Amino acid sequence: MPRIVVDVMPKPEILDPQGKAIASALPRLGFTEFHAVRQGKRFELSVEGEVTDAVLEQAREAAATMLSNPVIEDVVAVTVVDED
Repeated sequence: MPRIVVDVMPKPEILDPQGKAIASALPRLGFTEFHAVRQGKRFELSVEGEVTDAVLEQAREAAATMLSNPVIEDVVAVTVVDED
């Protein structure tokens, strides 16, 4: 069954306290290669049957109107993942 994956991230100008907390914890755990973290959200929408252009457009509309808050978040990707 195919899935549509929607990735949402805070807009660059929005503070990200969770990302900052993760970034400050990484060096304490030995991960010193990273200097910043932004935390986002991932949604997986399962689809019965084929993912048509119409279904993909519905997913984009849902991402823009319901899965994200357009005031503070950007939809950064809407992709199809086939399950085999």
